[in-house]
Amino acid sequence: MVVWDMTNQGTTTFNKGFGLKSFIQDELENDYRSRLIEEIRVAGNTLSVGGLRFHIAKEFGFCYGVEKAIDYAYQTRRQFPDRPIYLTAELIHNPRVNHRLRQMGIRFLNGRGDGDKPVETVTPQDVVVIAAFGAPTSQMELLQKKGCVLVDTTCGSVVHVWKRVEKYAQDGFTAVVHGNYRHEETQATISRATQFPNGRYLVIWDKGEAEKVCHFIRNGGNEQEFLSSFGVKCSKGFSPNKDLEQIGIANQTTMLASESLYIAQMLRQALADRYGEPAIASHFHSFDTICSATQDRQDAMKELLEKRLDIVLVIGGFNSSNTTHLAEMSSQKVKSYHIDDSECIISRDQIRHKPVGAQHPVISHDWLVKEPADIGLTAGASTPNQVIDDTLKKVLSCYGYSIDQIRLA
Repeated sequence: MVVWDMTNQGTTTFNKGFGLKSFIQDELENDYRSRLIEEIRVAGNTLSVGGLRFHIAKEFGFCYGVEKAIDYAYQTRRQFPDRPIYLTAELIHNPRVNHRLRQMGIRFLNGRGDGDKPVETVTPQDVVVIAAFGAPTSQMELLQKKGCVLVDTTCGSVVHVWKRVEKYAQDGFTAVVHGNYRHEETQATISRATQFPNGRYLVIWDKGEAEKVCHFIRNGGNEQEFLSSFGVKCSKGFSPNKDLEQIGIANQTTMLASESLYIAQMLRQALADRYGEPAIASHFHSFDTICSATQDRQDAMKELLEKRLDIVLVIGGFNSSNTTHLAEMSSQKVKSYHIDDSECIISRDQIRHKPVGAQHPVISHDWLVKEPADIGLTAGASTPNQVIDDTLKKVLSCYGYSIDQIRLA
């Protein structure tokens, strides 16, 4: 479905696929589906093997937005079998999915792999797939000028945030975004604010940074010190004395929901303290922009952690924000390991995982708990069921069990 033609060069964007879903369905199921995981879900998300009892969160794995992005990418390869296809960034934050796309001949703009190329060298013969996180407006404008075919897989929840940020900018409010400044989604989101002449943004990572903003709102301070503290996370020409008078809250859709809500309340209270509660509507706007899939998986993690568990494995890309927050929740309650796939389970004694707050994965020893054991499993929204399947079987093998001994509880 063609939705718009932006330039005289003939750029065309597709954002509804190509009607080829039935032709790629078997391939998608073969690459990512797991009959075992589906059976465990039907059986109440619990599985028993010997002295082991696995508890899988009620909501886990692929969300609708991720499924759509992968679906469109596969359809694009089918629609354009002989044309060069490039991704603006990782389609989603899952190494297996992005590796599979490379196997299909899909390359990356500004990537470092074989066949990748700079975005500036795109030609009208190229097909470019916009990743599920979206892309900054500057990159979109460049691609449109190049006259290439664009396939937009941007998640609807992300677009919802963009609309909020654009409305803030139009109303003269600074967009304060709770998120990771370097994440592709946040980069795309803040670019929506600066489309407008007076659009401004500030990106906040955590409660500590939010407290710095609240202190400035209440008490004022040295602008240069404030700008030095936040650096590139402020829009160009940002003036905290002026630009923190009216703020609108938004967030990266995959952040920890409770933290986003807490930060919003912190900022609201600071503005109420400065300008008075009766005037708060003129200084503060806020909308919950955590996506429903992220919220569902965080709620399911809370429920999972109510069980008596000896260990939890959180499965998903190490650069996956929503997976990282699931690991953060889990690690506060029980011995937990964030792994990106089954290969991280090296042996009964060794596991490669990314601790909460760490920049890089590490190898830990003596990770396997003794039987009898209750083991929790969950996965981020970009993790295929097949990866969960492989992980479960790898854990079983570490205990000396085989797939034939599985008994659904």
